[in-house]
Parts: sequence; structure tokens; C-alpha cells
Amino acid sequence: MAGMTRAAKTASETNGETDWTGGELSEVRRRLQGEIEELNAEVARSESQIASGDISDSAGDDQADAGAKTYEREREIALTLNARDLVAQNERAVARIDAGTYGVCESCHKPIGKERLQAFPRATLCVSCKQREERR
Repeated sequence: MAGMTRAAKTASETNGETDWTGGELSEVRRRLQGEIEELNAEVARSESQIASGDISDSAGDDQADAGAKTYEREREIALTLNARDLVAQNERAVARIDAGTYGVCESCHKPIGKERLQAFPRATLCVSCKQREERR
């Protein structure tokens, strides 16, 4: 029960959910930290490629070449922004583990299913609240 709030413990016991052990939380934290490191390296590589693309000589390119380069640059920027967003989500999940609120829905404050968190460790909403949010 280490790392869970009293409300999460009580709710998980009444819902039949099994509590997170300290070892399980440590493993999730380790996984998230590893992803953060990989994503930060990916962002650095992408930013380097984007920056080097900005200074490359495009004189003499026809419209198709210019369009292809623009498309590739925009794609790299989109991938970089996505990677940054994933870093932020992972950092938030690690902070929730450290604060003892990991596994508690931010909307209804009930436990997020353990299987959901094992599949998507960055989840901040239980399935019901997530479905409600997506219907809006």
C-alpha cells in the first residue's frame, strides 16, 4: 500500500482492486524514468536535425524539392512536440508516484484500474471519467 493515499486504499479495497506494492510502484517509476530519458534524447536529436535543416542551402530547389523539405521539417517539428508532451506526461506520473497519488483518478478520486495503468502508466483518469471526457 506504500505510495497510495488513504482514500485510494479504501476505495481500492472496496472495489476489489489489488493495491500497488512498493516494488510495483518502483518498477513503474523506473519505466517512466527510462522513457523520459529516451524521449529527451529523441527531442535533442530532432531539434538538432531541425536546426541543421534551417541553415541548409536550398538555393536551386524546384517547388517539389522545397515542398518535400517543408513537409519533412513540419513532420519533425510535430514529432518533437509529441515527444515533449510525452515527457511532460511521464514526469507528471512520476510526480504522482512521489506524492502518493498515483492510481487515483483526478476527476472522481476513485482508483484507476491497475490493468489500465499497467497498459498506460501515464493515465490520470479512470475509464469512466475518460469516456465521459471523450464524449464532450
